[in-house]
Amino acid sequence: MPAQQKALLLKSKKGQFVIEDISVYKPGADQLLIRIESTGLNPADWKIAEYGLFREEYPAILGFDAAGVVEEVAEGVQGFAKGDRVLFQAGRDNSASAFQQYALAEAHLTARLPSKVTFDQAASIPSGLNTAALGLFTHNITLDGADLYPPWREGGRGKYAGKPIMIFGGSSCVGQFTIQVAKLSGFSPIITTASPRNADMLKALGATHVLDRNLSSNALPEEIAKITSQPLEIVYDAISIPSTQNAAYDVTAPDGFLVLVHSEAIDASKKASHPEKNVIVHIGASGRGYEKGDRIWRTLTELLEEGAIKPMRVEVLPGGLAGVLKGLELLKNEQVSAAKLVVHPQETA
Repeated sequence: MPAQQKALLLKSKKGQFVIEDISVYKPGADQLLIRIESTGLNPADWKIAEYGLFREEYPAILGFDAAGVVEEVAEGVQGFAKGDRVLFQAGRDNSASAFQQYALAEAHLTARLPSKVTFDQAASIPSGLNTAALGLFTHNITLDGADLYPPWREGGRGKYAGKPIMIFGGSSCVGQFTIQVAKLSGFSPIITTASPRNADMLKALGATHVLDRNLSSNALPEEIAKITSQPLEIVYDAISIPSTQNAAYDVTAPDGFLVLVHSEAIDASKKASHPEKNVIVHIGASGRGYEKGDRIWRTLTELLEEGAIKPMRVEVLPGGLAGVLKGLELLKNEQVSAAKLVVHPQETA
């Protein structure tokens, strides 16, 4: 093991990224030391850097999605061995973040990779899947008087057969995984909004109907009514900009649940007119996700092996960690569609 590694540091709040040498970590309780082979980029990364969100201690290391090889296992950790190929939910703090060559992973938020899943593919999964799953299954969302029951627990597969669900932004990272967990849960129809060019891909993941994301707020309910006459008790807005939030609130049934992935921006007049609608804000895979995320991670290896959870299409950027800067610009300028940008930290010069 080397004593030093390359890391991409955000030197100050709203500051600049710089690649520097830092020490390699030592795993503690419930931790693994991972040599990171592939790191996935998220829109949250550029927003944290530009707006100074979430992090208060600097220099900061960002990055929430990673896959690699176990280099060291802390004493007492079960189920992992040196040399295992794994993916993990990164980003809890500097030592556990993905914009570096080695990081610490929480064992209960780590899963072994089936041989058919590459490191690049694996790096597309953690935050999107965690955010999708935890947004639905850890907030006391109720159907028929019972908390929404996850499909990775006994008796959960197909439990909500015949119940419709609406997902705004199906081709986004969170949207793609929300479609997949909705399919596992049996929801049908699974209606999503997206660019028409991504319709076939989303239907392959489990969407039954793909509506043009550019439909007007008046036309959208009309198109939904052509698909189902049942009320939309569950709506998941994987984009959560003001326009999608308001459109999503409009189509959510009375006493239904709207899940947002960013701070609420619904018109006050809409909420005043329909106060019975429930709005849940689930920002990312941190916080509640670190407390309860192991519910899906315990079975993720099997779900990937089965093909019940599929990785995203990936686009690899050259230059190792130096490629992150280009990738964040692409994400900021909305130049990435239905794909996950990935870098290889070990290629950093």
